[in-house]
Amino acid sequence: MPEFSIFALPVIIFLSRIADVSLGTLRITMVSRGYKWESAILGFFEVLIWVIVVAQLLTNLDHWINYVAYAGGFSAGTFMGLYIEDKLKVGTVLVRIITLQKSLDIIEALKEAGVAVTSVDAKGGFNDVKIIFTVLKRKKLNKVFDIVKEIDADAFFSTEEVKYSNKHHDHLPLADNLSPLDRLLRIRKGI
Repeated sequence: MPEFSIFALPVIIFLSRIADVSLGTLRITMVSRGYKWESAILGFFEVLIWVIVVAQLLTNLDHWINYVAYAGGFSAGTFMGLYIEDKLKVGTVLVRIITLQKSLDIIEALKEAGVAVTSVDAKGGFNDVKIIFTVLKRKKLNKVFDIVKEIDADAFFSTEEVKYSNKHHDHLPLADNLSPLDRLLRIRKGI
């Protein structure tokens, strides 16, 4: 390995730890959501970077700043990994919406947006409520939240990660909005 200056090595360690811990955070997220190949590839690069950094750290034990750079990179890498994961919005979620009075409006608005919904009547602690369920890709979640908040600011909603779903009909374009190619493909697929 090349020799690094006393100032360059801590920076390299810090940046490398950001990279490997970010990859590790993403890998764990992918594992929890069932993405096998993606997890394996991320794990390969995560460990490769880690081994290189640890080798440099162990050959330069006489500088305390390297330890601080290692720990600081871990902390920053954790933050960056979570930030990247939030921006990627990978996976499928179950959305549960509980509303007292405006369930029909919410259901209609979600349908108009192309979101498939299932609703059930339920008993709350003090009132009858309607529970609306949908399963959709995580990247569409904010649009659903915006629709619900606009119609019923008092509605309660929660999400839950879905590891496997045989279908998710999130934000399907309405038949009138389909291009001729999309119409042809949907007919061919039997949708």
